[in-house]
Amino acid sequence: MLTPEFARFVAPARRRPQVWRLCAGLLLIVLCTVGTSMLFFAVVALLLGPGEIEVWMARFRNGASPTGTTMLLYTFAGMALGAVLAGLVHGRHPRTLVGAAQARPFLAGLGAVVLVNVAALVIPADFPLAPGIDAEIFLTFLPVALLGVLLQTGAEELTFRGYLQTQLAARFRSPLVWLVLPSFAFGALHYSEAIYGPNALLVVATVTVVGLIAADLTRVTGGIGAAWGLHFANNCVALLVVGAEGPLGGLAYFRAPLDPASPDLAPLIVLDLGLLVLAWAGLRVWFARRRASAA
Repeated sequence: MLTPEFARFVAPARRRPQVWRLCAGLLLIVLCTVGTSMLFFAVVALLLGPGEIEVWMARFRNGASPTGTTMLLYTFAGMALGAVLAGLVHGRHPRTLVGAAQARPFLAGLGAVVLVNVAALVIPADFPLAPGIDAEIFLTFLPVALLGVLLQTGAEELTFRGYLQTQLAARFRSPLVWLVLPSFAFGALHYSEAIYGPNALLVVATVTVVGLIAADLTRVTGGIGAAWGLHFANNCVALLVVGAEGPLGGLAYFRAPLDPASPDLAPLIVLDLGLLVLAWAGLRVWFARRRASAA
């Protein structure tokens, strides 16, 4: 399963593959992620004062406003910083966490998700979409929201595919370790019974499959570009185009009139996963044809 492209991507990780460095790197990622969020909240608390911070925090946790959702996305800067610092523990340049020549794979991943979602418009919806935020507010927030989604998805891809997957591949031969384990970790970190209720395990399973798709694209292309593009486009659809009620719904132009914990949301979660699988399959065919034509 180790393709020549992925072998080149893993090569910088083989220089210092010790497990203790991996543990130190993961600890750095956790500390940077948590520390950046705490620093962010501390600054906001100083600016707002003790009376207003509790009200603001409640809105922030729900992500129900455009400002709250946008700020949630930008808190992922800490995770991105942590991934870069973790790479330095292994003597890796930040570029080695991304891979060489990843602009085209990124656009391919983005385009595949856009195509399958446009095709999915022919599927009749069982419920009418409700309007989300006002068009003028949506357009005002759109540039910073797109950058926020790019940051959030990039931070996760740097951490789970660019860093963790390659470091595990440098140390262990089995794909069960370097391909499956990071994907399970990626899914498990999305568990939230408080938000998703009875859908929590389905969300974890779905995100785990998304992690496997991203890990496979990383294996095939030798970088995180395709996985990042696919992840970015998918989250743009979920956060900016059609969002669910409640958490992280503050930037959506349309809203599905369903609570994230509603059992009625389960078929939509499965449908979204099916569209991503179609996008992945199309990408695999496209990359295989490109490789064959270059041979």
